[in-house]
Formats: sequence, structure tokens, C-alpha cells
Amino acid sequence: MTKTPAKPANAIRAKPTKPRREKAAQGRMSAQPEPASEPPSGRVARAAERREAIIVAAMEEFVGRGYAATRLDDVARRAGVAKGTIYLHFKDKEALFEELIRTAIVPLVNRIVPPANPGGSVRDMIELFARAFIQEVATTQRADIIRLIVAEGPRFPAIADFYYREVVSRGLAKLRALIELGIARGELRQPELAHFPQIVVAPAIVAVIWKSLFENHSPLDALEMFRVHLDLIFGERRTT
Repeated sequence: MTKTPAKPANAIRAKPTKPRREKAAQGRMSAQPEPASEPPSGRVARAAERREAIIVAAMEEFVGRGYAATRLDDVARRAGVAKGTIYLHFKDKEALFEELIRTAIVPLVNRIVPPANPGGSVRDMIELFARAFIQEVATTQRADIIRLIVAEGPRFPAIADFYYREVVSRGLAKLRALIELGIARGELRQPELAHFPQIVVAPAIVAVIWKSLFENHSPLDALEMFRVHLDLIFGERRTT
């Protein structure tokens, strides 16, 4: 009778069947803790922070270099992000500049331009506007944006057109309504002024340009200049 040879002790064991392998793998997976995923609110917050950093960096680059010379590579480097991150938020340099106007200039104009039907006199409202404009625009980095538009708008009409639509046209419409109210109340004697609201705010633009070019040679008291200008339009204030 022939004996079946015994298997050696170190013989390779047969692999477990597929159901057994899957069961073992599932056991190992269930034993490992699942990695914590970042909640959607955290991702949104980080994206908003990066977007804000890009806009702040864009302000510095546009002001320091001008519109033509500003490169998105430099904006990305200053913001501490990859250049591709900028394209996640903005289509191109023009779109980034437009967003800068929307965030730095448009809300301010909407806030400081007086309402069309103020409680006080029209002159008082325009003086409040002048004070706010000089304090928050003419003597701040926002004035550099206006100077950039004046200097480079002829070469890049698209940014000038955008600035006119978003800022200038809105401000002039509110001032025109205010002037018409002053005419109706008898505070203003020149009805033609409603056709040229630019005259009322002309000292504001003069202050922006003067402070960038000639302030070191001849410092300008912009508020006092505005007061004299309004005396010419409304007449001198009577003192009691």
C-alpha cells in the first residue's frame, strides 16, 4: 500500500478564498479611523481669504506699477498664492482691476454721496460730501486709483468706461438730483447748474491731482478751497 507523502511544514499555504479575503480587508478598514474632512464652511472661508489677499495685492501692484506694467505673476507673488489661484477668481487682469474698483471705490461713493432729499440744506450735504471725499479718498490710497484712471484711461478705454459706469455716472446722477432740489428750494440761483454737476465737485478732482504733483511745493487746504468754491455757487454764508 502506497503512503501519501506528508506536506512539509514550511509549504505555502493556499490563499483564502475571495469571500474570506474581502471579509479580512473589510475588518482592517473598519479598524482604521476615517480621515477628518474639512467642512464646506472652512473651504469657503479659506477661498474668501485668498480672494481678499489677491485684491489687496492687486491694489499695491496697480498703484506701484500702473495698470500697463502690472503682471498677474507679481500679484500672485505678493498675495502668496499660485498664479493659477487668481484665475479661479478672476478671468484676467482687467477683471481683477474692475473688482478692485467695486470693493475700494464703489461702496464709498454710495456711502458719501448725499441723498437726493436730505433733511438739512443742500449746501450742508455737499459740504459733508466734500469732507468725506477729502478724508477718505483724496488723502488715501484710493486717490492713486483715480490718478491711474486719469493717466492710463486713454490707453485702456475699457477700464475708463468701467469706472465711468460704476462710479462717475452714479455719483453725478445723485449730485444732479441734489442740485435740482437746491434750485427748487431757492438755495441755488443758477438752474443751468443741474446740467453740469461736475462743476460742484471739480475741487475734489483738483485736490486729488494737486496732492500727487504739487503738494510738496505748495500744500493745499482742500477743505478751505471747497468752502470758497461753494461760496461762489451758493453765496457767502451769513454769520450771526
